[in-house]
Amino acid sequence: MNVRVLVAADVDPSFHERASADARLGIRIQPAYAEADLAAAIGDAEVLVTRAHNQVTRRVIESALSLRIIAQGTSGLDNIDLEAAASRAITIVGIPGENANAVAELVIGHLISLTRTVGLYDRMMRSGGWSRGDCATRRELRGHRLGIVGLGRVGGRVARLAGAFGMRPKAYDPYITVETARERGAELVPTLDELVAGSDILTLHVPLTEETTRMIGAQVLDLSPHPTIVINTCRGPVLDLPAALARLDDGRIAGLALDVYDEEPPLGIAWPETPRLILTPHIAGCSAESKASIGKLLYEKLCDALFES
Repeated sequence: MNVRVLVAADVDPSFHERASADARLGIRIQPAYAEADLAAAIGDAEVLVTRAHNQVTRRVIESALSLRIIAQGTSGLDNIDLEAAASRAITIVGIPGENANAVAELVIGHLISLTRTVGLYDRMMRSGGWSRGDCATRRELRGHRLGIVGLGRVGGRVARLAGAFGMRPKAYDPYITVETARERGAELVPTLDELVAGSDILTLHVPLTEETTRMIGAQVLDLSPHPTIVINTCRGPVLDLPAALARLDDGRIAGLALDVYDEEPPLGIAWPETPRLILTPHIAGCSAESKASIGKLLYEKLCDALFES
């Protein structure tokens, strides 16, 4: 009898092609992201395939009496109640860092857009204007001091790309060694405060935990002695958004790029009309290449968990 698999998220055809052709698996595709929808859909599934926007809460897990494995096609797991899963001995299959290059490239793209004021000139051209302005207001990446919070797979890839642009990457990560940081292309500094105080640009690449929630708040942001660019592509609650927007408004933050938010989509926020703010809808890790790679690897790791033990 085949294993009952509920695919409750949008995963790449590279997963579907392999899973559907595998006689050991019985695939049911039913996208369900909200808690109530997922709890209603899960039924007798033995495997649940998810992405970051599926709310795999305790209620969902307790309603899934046959569930053995949750296979998540993203690196973060903060949408899953891991304590509830552990209490049921449910195995979690993740894909850490498989989209690192996609995220890192978007970070560099945002950096270029902000340092070269691309948004300002795009708006001007669309309104019929034509002025090159003052070249002194536009900066190259070369020579900038890049502060990376979290030097895992994504942070490490950002460091290597930044180094290729002639930037000076430094990182704060209490879970790696100086030697590991050097191998990943960055100089490790001992404290977050020191990193922020010595950076022109701050980019965030940590998982969402109790330790990292509001890790970058008003007090930390104010450590920089000059206006800083801040980029968040990890998880929304890592950054104190009201504090960041207030500092963008008064000039203490030179530019702000956000791909993640406390709630997604972010409703009821009065975004300032400024080209110094870039907003994207949680797309940093989403590219054709990363999605295909994740789909293939997710199938392989799921089969390993099911059949290789």
